[in-house]
Amino acid sequence: MLDSTTPSIEQYKIDIDAAVAAIETVILGKSSQIRLAVCCLLARGHCLIEDLPGVGKTTLSQTIAQVFGLKFNRIQFTSDLLPADILGVSIFDPDQQSFNFHAGPVFSHFVLADEINRATPKTQSALLEAMEERQITVEGETHLLEEPFFVIGTQNPLDQSGTFPLPESQLDRFMMRIKLGYPDAEAERALLSGENPRNLMLRMQPSMSIQRFLDIQQVIDRIHSSGPILDYVQALVAATRDPGQFAYGISPRASLAVIRAGKTWALMNGRGHVEPADIQAVFSSVCEHRLIATEQHSKSVGSLIDRLLEQTAIP
Repeated sequence: MLDSTTPSIEQYKIDIDAAVAAIETVILGKSSQIRLAVCCLLARGHCLIEDLPGVGKTTLSQTIAQVFGLKFNRIQFTSDLLPADILGVSIFDPDQQSFNFHAGPVFSHFVLADEINRATPKTQSALLEAMEERQITVEGETHLLEEPFFVIGTQNPLDQSGTFPLPESQLDRFMMRIKLGYPDAEAERALLSGENPRNLMLRMQPSMSIQRFLDIQQVIDRIHSSGPILDYVQALVAATRDPGQFAYGISPRASLAVIRAGKTWALMNGRGHVEPADIQAVFSSVCEHRLIATEQHSKSVGSLIDRLLEQTAIP
């Protein structure tokens, strides 16, 4: 357990706040979404950003990687992309009379799977092992990925042409799903009258070292979640498994993600323990993409989750 009076907790908060503030100079008017994306990154999760083309999904991803000083690779998903284009391939070396493995772009700290739902299901599934186990297996040989390892997948709305829906197994690998949406009038005016955000991003210097980043991830492991907090999370999880509202509830993997994201949100707010407000702040982003409303419900999944949070008693 960590004490919120420990200087390191406050210093970690200051470091994270500085990184968030730097990102906000490029991505305008999206403070909540930026904090959720950073929370997901620090919590060792993966993030899915679903929205229309042109609202800043790719720019946000590149800026986060730049600010945290992470090695970045972007993979443009298309209908003809193959698993080997992501994972790598073994090529025969005639001089050594052996096959040598040539690593693909998944070998990076930060991988942007851009427009992930434009690729076929076979190619989408190439990321499953990497996202869950931080390793890949090619031709029977296992290769460990670098630490940290983070995937942001961007996704176009499914009603747009040339898209393949992500299967539930793939969706469940993403800790969070966020939506950027259009900027408000003030943010859009600042965008129109200011410098090109891409130029701002390219000039940006990392706000922390990779070792500092890894230290923060280790500190999150020691954030305390009390018995009543676990009771609260279990009550929320049980409510999602009510067959009257959702077709099926969230998985144990998602339950762990709620706790992990809650711990990270607590650290981002300068505390060494989780409070109910931390769980509430992350719950919808962790769970919404994993749930499907039953046919008798005309409300959206987001509305049902909001009602679930209102009706579940806080310890």
